[in-house]
Amino acid sequence: MNKALLIIDIQNDYFEKGKNPLVNSNEASLKAKEVLTYFRKNKLPVFHIQHINTKKDATFFVCDTKGVNIHENVAPLSSQIVIKKNFPNSFLKTKLKEELEKKDIKELVICGMMSHMCIDSTTRAAFDLAYKCTVLSDACATKDLEFLGEKIPAKTVHNSYMAALKTVFSEVISVKEYIK
Repeated sequence: MNKALLIIDIQNDYFEKGKNPLVNSNEASLKAKEVLTYFRKNKLPVFHIQHINTKKDATFFVCDTKGVNIHENVAPLSSQIVIKKNFPNSFLKTKLKEELEKKDIKELVICGMMSHMCIDSTTRAAFDLAYKCTVLSDACATKDLEFLGEKIPAKTVHNSYMAALKTVFSEVISVKEYIK
């Protein structure tokens, strides 16, 4: 079965000093770098997903800013495909599905940012498109959220989304488990 790595939105604005920093973004990006190195070493396809915010009142991922760039920890090689997107779902109005079909990809290994948004929506969309999915939980990051005046810590947000994805949509494991 042909598989590919999707590295979703590991971009500068999600790091310290960025416009929308996440909790543990650097740690997650280093785990993503480990699996990226594994895929490159084994000559397996890698797709980088880059979010470009097109809203006129956008505060992060603004075109032509340093923050929109893919972080140096997982910078794409010139031979690797970068899919630009404008929505949380990496398939929506992009060429991702077309590019995966060109390489006859049937299995996706998914990591990146944010667990509760782009990782979740892309994984569910991939499942709906009949891809076998594996999410690498420690190579993903998110942020604290708030609901009904209550702060929900990033760890709880992340764990809740990983637990939900694991029920039907994806295998959810660590980078270490995946590489071994």
